[in-house]
Parts: sequence; structure tokens; C-alpha cells
Amino acid sequence: MARSKPSKRLSQAEIERFLVAAEALHLSIIKPFISPHCDHYRQTRVLHEVLLRAVREVTGKDATFIRWNLTGPARQGPEHPAEEPHSIVRNGRRA
Repeated sequence: MARSKPSKRLSQAEIERFLVAAEALHLSIIKPFISPHCDHYRQTRVLHEVLLRAVREVTGKDATFIRWNLTGPARQGPEHPAEEPHSIVRNGRRA
């Protein structure tokens, strides 16, 4: 039997399975209502940060299963201040 060379990337189906498992782990981390002053709380937050970083590295995007509050996620501003419609003008220059 010939050996095949391992792939360097996950297939789309594998990424989808990874995201399902990551969401389940995310829910198990955030679900418990425990004091933020205990060791378990701190360790679950560390685990959660690692999980979100792994999702970002595998998919190239932030985790879509994160639920934001009513104000929504923070949005990045324009790359150039001149693109901002209501930028402040000081001494003839945009701030």
C-alpha cells in the first residue's frame, strides 16, 4: 500500500466540522455562571482566547458563532481619515 502525502490544509468539509466543534466548545466555556475571581473562571477565559485564535488561524476569519450585544461588534474605521464623512477639520487639515 502506497503512502499518500498529507495535505497542508484542511478541506472545506473538515473546516466546517471544526467550526461545529469549536462552537460547541465555545458554548461549554461561556455557559457556566461562575465567579470571575476564581481560578476556573480565569482558566476558561484563557482557553476561550486560544479557541478564538485557532478559529481565526484555521478559517482566516473571526468566529461567526460569537454573539454580540445589541450594539453589534466593533467595526473598524476607514483606513484613511479623508474617507470619513464627518472628520474634524482643524487649521485647514482633517484631524
